[in-house]
Amino acid sequence: MSTGSTHSVRILFVDDEPSILNSLQRVVRNFHAECSFVAQGRKALEMMAEEPFDLIVSDMRMPDMDGLELLSEVAELYPETVRIVLTGYSDEESVLKAINQGRVWGFVHKPWQQNDLLSTIQQALTTQQLMAERALLRRTVASYAKDRKDNFMGFKGNSMAMQLVYNTIERCAGSDASVFITGPSGSGKEVAALALHQLSKRQAKAFVALNCAAIPRDLIESEIFGHIKGAFSGAIGNRIGAASKADGGTLFLDEVGELDIDLQSKLLRFIQTGVIQKVGSDKLETVDIRFICATNRNPLEAIAAKLLREDLYYRLNVIALAMPPLCERGSDAIQLAQYFLDQFSDQEAKGFVGFSRNAERLLVAYRWPGNVRQLQNCIHNAVIMSEGPLITEVTLAASLQLDSPTLATLITTPLERPVSDSLSIGNGAPALSLGHAISVASDRMGSTSPSPITSLDFAEDPVSSPDNGLGPGHGTIYPLSEIERITIERAIGLCNGNVVNAANALEVSPSTLYRKIKDWA
Repeated sequence: MSTGSTHSVRILFVDDEPSILNSLQRVVRNFHAECSFVAQGRKALEMMAEEPFDLIVSDMRMPDMDGLELLSEVAELYPETVRIVLTGYSDEESVLKAINQGRVWGFVHKPWQQNDLLSTIQQALTTQQLMAERALLRRTVASYAKDRKDNFMGFKGNSMAMQLVYNTIERCAGSDASVFITGPSGSGKEVAALALHQLSKRQAKAFVALNCAAIPRDLIESEIFGHIKGAFSGAIGNRIGAASKADGGTLFLDEVGELDIDLQSKLLRFIQTGVIQKVGSDKLETVDIRFICATNRNPLEAIAAKLLREDLYYRLNVIALAMPPLCERGSDAIQLAQYFLDQFSDQEAKGFVGFSRNAERLLVAYRWPGNVRQLQNCIHNAVIMSEGPLITEVTLAASLQLDSPTLATLITTPLERPVSDSLSIGNGAPALSLGHAISVASDRMGSTSPSPITSLDFAEDPVSSPDNGLGPGHGTIYPLSEIERITIERAIGLCNGNVVNAANALEVSPSTLYRKIKDWA
């Protein structure tokens, strides 16, 4: 029998004693889950074959099959189902062995207390959700790793941040929907706009780029829409505007937030109607254009400051594309630097072949406020001002005008993981780097019967690493109990929810962890 609920979580209780099943029904009657109750292990497997459950709670001793035998089959057939056994103290050794082998997630002693049972079920469901999210993470990371590109339509770099950019461009290139590109100066917004055009059905037509910030305010309207002879002082002839030039193709308006607010209203009408009117002319002209706009400002802040019309922003922002700054692209800086080095070495007839190790560390550690454009100029300067075969950190420091203490700090400071190279796994858990995610997801989450883990590597973990906020030198002191809880919870997470494995890795007894988990509930 079942107790219905609007919640999608499904729990199966298995016990051969009717009185126990009745008692379980009373305990979970207000629990937000769909609960089913069955008296035989074989029947439980039949029910799971029809529709798997999120959690199964089974008695240890039953006439048709042993509880551990049942849960072992469930572990093999439905590894994402969390498994709890109800057991007496006399069975504890065999239960702990089953937990250590990954066949069982946890246990509740009989006779159980209502609060203990509900607390264990809730913890198990939380674990199940985390396992599902990590499985999704593993599949996502594997997909990106499989399709990862080193080069794409003029871009260089294989960081996760750029894979997301490439993916967005590929997905929306075939559409005529307008695209709004954001990102700091020098991050490649025009390269992205050109890639969108070259992959679109408009590729045979013109791609017209207009930098709105580089054109005087009194001329920008003429630059966009064109003008006729005599329209204003100095208009000695007719002029075709960018909109007419881009007819059938793509118009890219860079730094669109720099347009005068009144001209933004004219641009909005143009986008909505597809009709332009040259300055000084009464004639209307219809054009077919795909709009791509970009800004290095935060568009919402620009709207709040009355620098960008809200209605224009939402009309243009059908598809949003965020270009990451170079400092969030990790080792892409090295790949880009090598590309520029090869280019300028040939151009300047120099024999450079690469970078010293410390130069590579500087390339990744430096913040690059001017982004790819600054990196390009830096490498060009270094090629001109030095001789090969390697560019050293000293040469780069001279190009960047860094003093010796700053250089020493940059090449010795442990590198932070780029934010854009991380994926959140939800549940309040911190993001994992791509490499760490693959390691955790594939090596530790991919097995249906995880082997015991004797040590845990927290070096890349942004929560538990002392270099990421919990250790000295970061201005924050955390209570020891909080650090202990974080460490234990992360250990259990890395062990796929297996408390015994986590206890072995932390070199404490499983009962210690169970007691602490109970205290936190």
